[in-house]
Amino acid sequence: MSVLVVTEQSRGAWHRMSWEVLAAGQSLGLPLSAAVVGHNIGELASELAGKKLDKVFAVDHELLADYTADAVTAALAQLIELAKPSLVLFPHTYQVRDFAPKLATRLSRVLVSDVVKIQADGEGFLMVRQLFQGKLSGDFRTAGLAPHLASVQASAYRADLIEAGTAAIEKFSPTIDTTNVRARPQQPFRESQRAVDLTAAGLIVAVGRGIREKENIALVEELAKTMGAELAASRPICDNGWLPMERQVGSSGQTVSPKVYLAVGISGAIQHLVGMKGSKTVVAINKDSNAPIFEIADYGIIGDLFEVVPALIEEVKKAR
Repeated sequence: MSVLVVTEQSRGAWHRMSWEVLAAGQSLGLPLSAAVVGHNIGELASELAGKKLDKVFAVDHELLADYTADAVTAALAQLIELAKPSLVLFPHTYQVRDFAPKLATRLSRVLVSDVVKIQADGEGFLMVRQLFQGKLSGDFRTAGLAPHLASVQASAYRADLIEAGTAAIEKFSPTIDTTNVRARPQQPFRESQRAVDLTAAGLIVAVGRGIREKENIALVEELAKTMGAELAASRPICDNGWLPMERQVGSSGQTVSPKVYLAVGISGAIQHLVGMKGSKTVVAINKDSNAPIFEIADYGIIGDLFEVVPALIEEVKKAR
């Protein structure tokens, strides 16, 4: 069995989930290749070749310079026919959600989307996918002829665990008929720039509705400043207007993966956990010993945050 990881880049910049799906591929311990798709992508292919891979495919064509589902589908269908992988992995991005179902249909295969875990299972693969916003998990075993297709959920795998190596680069020039590319790329959409990018934060202190009142957020904000951390929040805090929406972590906010995530007064609803489950170390402060946040916390403090947080601030100041 072998695995092909399809990475994602835009105008020469990697999508951060490309490294997460590469980590997923490496975790399987099977012969592994990776593909980067675009035009004039030599530098990206060289960077990818610095990872532990058997081969890097540089899928290069002028019609791949700007993304279209038709061109990418045509290119990847030809690459898969050439490489003949048992499993093809994609990052579960907006772009993949656009073209991957089309690719699966062209190949007459099933796409298992948004998986959180993959492992080799005999002659096939076992994939875990969350259902009903994470309340349930379903196991899916591959059946039938390869290749099998799957996309990997954000933060399901840690990009910092990728192993370095040296891989050969093979340039692949697909045949793409201009008349079959129906979309005409326009200027890329630019969302309004956020004042804070929580996805880049190494330390995050997040506050939940246990803070009770807007005025009390200053206490947690002081802890964040003392630690040199970014301040974040669960959805109820942002819905109430106590903090701006750009500081929300969760399924309808930002997805983060800091080194330390300190959850203050957050119960741990699944919608919030989806956004921070990739954190390396989770510390929770909550007076409710049965709060769901403790199920995923590495360290838990059962106590009143109005007593614990001031004590933490003093100890951090002493340590610094």
